[in-house]
Amino acid sequence: MTMWQHPRSSYEECAEFIAAEMVLAAQGLKLSRDRLSVARPTRGSALSARAKVLLYAASPLMNGNTDDFAMELVDDEGNQLLSTIYDEEKWAKAAAAARDVMELGVYELYTANFRETGNSSYPPTIVPPYDAEFSDKNWPEGWKNIDPFESYRSVFNGTAGAENPELIFTRGDNGGEKGQAMVAHQLPRVANGWNTHGLTQKQVDAYYMNDGTDTPGKDTEIGRGDGSKRLGGYVSQEDVDNGLYKPLKAGVSLQYAKREPRFYASVAYNGSVWHLENEPEEKNKEKQVFYYRGDGNGYTNTMFWLRTGIGVMKFVHPRDTYRDGYIDLIVPKLEPAIRYADILLMYAEALNELTGSYNIPSWDGTTTYAISRDINEMKKGIHPVRIRGGVPDYPAEVYASQDEFRKTIKRERQIELLGEGQRYYDLRRWKDAPIEESLPIYGCNVLMTSEQKDLFHTPVAEWSLQSTFSRKMWFWPIRHSELKRNKRLTQNPGWTYND
Repeated sequence: MTMWQHPRSSYEECAEFIAAEMVLAAQGLKLSRDRLSVARPTRGSALSARAKVLLYAASPLMNGNTDDFAMELVDDEGNQLLSTIYDEEKWAKAAAAARDVMELGVYELYTANFRETGNSSYPPTIVPPYDAEFSDKNWPEGWKNIDPFESYRSVFNGTAGAENPELIFTRGDNGGEKGQAMVAHQLPRVANGWNTHGLTQKQVDAYYMNDGTDTPGKDTEIGRGDGSKRLGGYVSQEDVDNGLYKPLKAGVSLQYAKREPRFYASVAYNGSVWHLENEPEEKNKEKQVFYYRGDGNGYTNTMFWLRTGIGVMKFVHPRDTYRDGYIDLIVPKLEPAIRYADILLMYAEALNELTGSYNIPSWDGTTTYAISRDINEMKKGIHPVRIRGGVPDYPAEVYASQDEFRKTIKRERQIELLGEGQRYYDLRRWKDAPIEESLPIYGCNVLMTSEQKDLFHTPVAEWSLQSTFSRKMWFWPIRHSELKRNKRLTQNPGWTYND
């Protein structure tokens, strides 16, 4: 055994090291970036990474974990690598780290202006139902002068671009696969897309109604329903002519009616419209796409069909199409590796976990934050996200209850951060993965034709998709080559290798 070989450090030690390194990095980085340095780190990106690391270290998987898995995750001398002693102050440090980013004064959520007139691709603003707290106030106190749908949609589809004040850091592409290629997999067959990126019924059900209530029949199939039934019926042409159920078109299930703006910016439900403005021929633009079997975009004997009958609209620009496989017909996207909405939600989540008060110095030591479960501070993390999304604030009883707020903030992250690579890790750090990733995956009954549309919209467990979670899936394995290089390293539980 050579002198340079070392045992694994604990998760806590790694988090503290990374946090310290990010402080050093922040000291030497610019406060803001310009168009030519969109993929380069700034002070905010370093401090945001620090906040994320400290949030993870405070979370249940790493903080006070005495489960069997944690007991087996040890170094070569038997020392536990996950903290078995709960330390509430870790949450306070995570909250202070998120606040460090907020106090920079550089970032804000992207918003688009209220639109009185428009066209199909950029419709007039759909005004959310009246809310006494937000409807009569301009941004950032309310949504009176903004378009919640366009505000959220434009963050991801390439409209906001490098000037996006919400974007803290991007790698410039989606982990080596450009945003255009990702959208090519989302686009329907009528746009020559792969038509393969889909959503689950559970994700669809997570979105609120436009008044902030739950959709009828929410989570019924997975045993979490409230006794209500899913809505039946469909939008008629008369409904469309009378301006009802915007933005739905004729033939769309009323299960998708009156949903919050983020739903329409994210979900390609059965019967949604793909604008496809870059299509060379006028006849191929403004296509209402259905996923019924035999429709052309529904179930086929090829690979090009949605297993759940529910597509992904997030990241898609109205101009996007993939005609003849020409990638330049898809508007370039900037990957939201770290964006301000995440920081705000992290701040609210961390504050909620506190029962005591803590004095935490800022990253540069110039001030000290008094950190506690202060509802007014929690609202600083929640209100911008909810207002921009066009949905009311949480009821007072949610803020009053630590448990209820925890459930609600998890749902908020599920909605707001869809498709951004966060939920996989959120479910693990919360220790929710064994349940959430073992549930059957439900979606529309894609074997049904348009003549059987009621059956199509009756959720079923998808036979082509299987979901499971085993204990070894908490952490991925360390590469065999690394274990051979350093004999003092120990493998994560559940993974083995042969010498």
